[in-house]
Amino acid sequence: MEELPEYAERVLEVVELIPPGRVMTYGDIAEWLGEGGPRQVGRVLALYGGGVPWWRVVRSDGTLLPGHEVRAVGRYRTEGTPLREAPRGATGHVPRIDMRRARWDGMSTP
Repeated sequence: MEELPEYAERVLEVVELIPPGRVMTYGDIAEWLGEGGPRQVGRVLALYGGGVPWWRVVRSDGTLLPGHEVRAVGRYRTEGTPLREAPRGATGHVPRIDMRRARWDGMSTP
């Protein structure tokens, strides 16, 4: 198995710390690490994130990652992640994460 770049290892370690039912944004993780940015965190997850709870890393507005909504919503409901249901007129009726309630600061317990 190929060795991961150090930054990728650090990103994946943070993702594994996020408690079930809680989320962090791509930017939150970059800020926690003190390096990189949201795009770099997203790139790490796209390349190496299949073995960690990738669904707990979200966009800052709570919208779900296009193409992964169905798998993610199932995980959120199983874990009890606070969601905001989509308005009736919304395309696909995909909920959003309730960021005010679901966002994890990296320190508090769930």
